[in-house]
Amino acid sequence: MNEFAMIRRYFTRPARRARLGVGDDAAVLVPTPGTELLVSTDLLVAGRHFFADVDPAALGHKTLAVNLSDIAAMGGEPVWAVLGAALPTLDEAWIAAFCDGLFALAERTGVDIVGGDTTCGPLTLSVTIGGEVPAGQAIRRDGARPGDEIWVSGQLGLAAAALAHLSGEARLSAPLLAECRKRLEWPEPRIGLGMALRGIASAMLDISDGFAGDLGHILERSAVGATVDIDALPTDNRLERAIWRDAIAAGGDDYELCFTAPPAQAAAVRAAAARAGVDVTRVGVIDAAPGLRLLDAQQRPVHLKRNGFDHFA
Repeated sequence: MNEFAMIRRYFTRPARRARLGVGDDAAVLVPTPGTELLVSTDLLVAGRHFFADVDPAALGHKTLAVNLSDIAAMGGEPVWAVLGAALPTLDEAWIAAFCDGLFALAERTGVDIVGGDTTCGPLTLSVTIGGEVPAGQAIRRDGARPGDEIWVSGQLGLAAAALAHLSGEARLSAPLLAECRKRLEWPEPRIGLGMALRGIASAMLDISDGFAGDLGHILERSAVGATVDIDALPTDNRLERAIWRDAIAAGGDDYELCFTAPPAQAAAVRAAAARAGVDVTRVGVIDAAPGLRLLDAQQRPVHLKRNGFDHFA
């Protein structure tokens, strides 16, 4: 099997929403009238973003999921994606399993894989994702205002706990490890929640590098500060907060949504979450004074050992 036979066999699928998908020099895409395009790219490198021996089906899922999360963070609907892949060898069993995970999620979320590129090299994966949002309704990072409440979806810290276990830095029970590995290797992008929060959330992003660091991006872009109850951050009850506080607040790989909304929108936030089938938790408030203040349940300041994931640290 050569490169082009691999592309035909494993990566060529009928396009449902693109006018022309895989097979030509470029895809032909037709935006829905009245929408604006959202475009984002993520790069995943073996040994940096995932273990080289990870289940290839899980890796296929995650490769697309982390990009879908970016579209969700803008309140968008994902539509198409292109995949760039550097593969060490043409291992058909590995490629078939990778594509099973990739296309299962693409099918479930209505995304067309419309093209890309492959080459031989150290295992590296890159997806460029495209989505649509009604004109003027994209939820940006620069809309937070003093008095807005800060919310997060789902649970935080489980992926970081799995990574700590797999790296030999900590030990988890078998049942807890299974749940944490699921969150690390099979993240669930919050597309439905992101779309439901249009017109409700004032600012939003996805938590990929850790809650504290990612919230900092909203604060910087919006020129505001925040006070957060660190013990209110949602996590699995089996993770003891005294031990896992840094993982919960700054561990990364959560792919949950962090968003702000005026207090008058609290009922609308909960209704949107209920429609999307996702739990949300109020964890703090936006302040006029710059900076992020983390307090525990007794209102004592908390200082983290790290602020989030840095690719060059």
